Amino acid sequence: VACTAAYVSWLIGQGKSPRVVVGRDARPSGSMVAQLVSSTLQSLGITVIDLGLSTTPTVEMAVPELQAGGGIILTASHNPKEWNALKLLNDKGEFISADDGRSLLALVDNAQITYAAVDDLGQYETNTAMMDHHIAQVLAHPLVDAAAVRTRKFRVVVDAINSTGAISIPPLLEQLGCEVVILNGEMSGQFAHNPEPLPANLIGLTEAVKSEGADLGIAVDPDVDRLAFVGENGMWIGEEYTLVLVADYILQHRPGAVVSNLSSSRALRDIAQRHGQTYHASAVGEVNVVEKMKVVDAVIGGEGNGGIIDPQLHYGRDALVGTALALTYLAKSGKSINELRESYPSYFMVKDKIQLRPDLDVEAVLAKVQSAYGTREDVEINTIDGVKLDFTQGWVHLRRSNTEPIVRVYGEGENEAVITGLIEEVKAYFA
Repeated sequence: VACTAAYVSWLIGQGKSPRVVVGRDARPSGSMVAQLVSSTLQSLGITVIDLGLSTTPTVEMAVPELQAGGGIILTASHNPKEWNALKLLNDKGEFISADDGRSLLALVDNAQITYAAVDDLGQYETNTAMMDHHIAQVLAHPLVDAAAVRTRKFRVVVDAINSTGAISIPPLLEQLGCEVVILNGEMSGQFAHNPEPLPANLIGLTEAVKSEGADLGIAVDPDVDRLAFVGENGMWIGEEYTLVLVADYILQHRPGAVVSNLSSSRALRDIAQRHGQTYHASAVGEVNVVEKMKVVDAVIGGEGNGGIIDPQLHYGRDALVGTALALTYLAKSGKSINELRESYPSYFMVKDKIQLRPDLDVEAVLAKVQSAYGTREDVEINTIDGVKLDFTQGWVHLRRSNTEPIVRVYGEGENEAVITGLIEEVKAYFA
């Protein structure tokens, strides 16, 4: 209630329309939280446009389409079912900026809620057409060739994690002429496994792709802004290579800059260079990727967690457009996703973490790491988000998580032993 009220104060302070789009994923607390958020909005004189069960990219696209002043998505993304959160959007359907976020948090801390008079309460509307609108816009994308995909008649297994992937990805695939097998398609929010689309959590999908003789396996997170692929015979393609594959296709038709965050695979840089284009890195976080994309006028961007941001559709991570673009590439190239994956540079990535503890001064340790490696000629250091050490043989990125009480420690290199050794070397500073 306090966060929603602060958001309204921020929204009105921006002079935006007093209309807010609300949507949610299927997690068990979603209905309850949606009622709290919607009622708070109405009590402050804001008209609510409730999409109900939806996806994050669908809400993002709905905000400008419905001429709303902003949007609120109720989801904890890849986190387990006991978590929920508010993702806050501006009038463009994009995440609010870091500066706006700080302003909003200050309003939360000093919440002075002034409710509307009874005759000025906000209205409440429902809208069930936005998912169809989203799918239609994906199919109309200039680089999505639905006819080419239909001729291939792909057999696809989808792990919908018992959330809104079940009402978004299968309908899109069916309109693309695919034969669809759905795993975990109940809208219960009782996630069948850890919802983060990582190999250890997707053994069921991998096995189903093999047993069904499928061309492709697709996994999404609960709010459908992350996308991971499994290839024929259960070959793990992985979330890091989702963006690489889509960028490879996009750059063949729309030359231009590409962007990913500092913790994403080097393979995207390699693909950009293969096409004679420039690669740019941003701080971690979708809003930071979008900001960098706008600065460099990128034709494609995203995050190595399976997030595809195509500005031709909208500035937000979107598993639907990622799926359609990947299938178009498969259809037009005549190659399997396994063959495409094997044509890309192979790196070994480690995603580790350090639990925060009361005696751990994260900033002091990061400064110590930066100082220790700053004099070495074989290391480039980037400090726009934590500390990234870029060696010839690989990189290690240390940053405090925005969503969990941990320090994330990511690393990547061509040699597993080398990158594992580098990570352990750097983690020792936190002991």
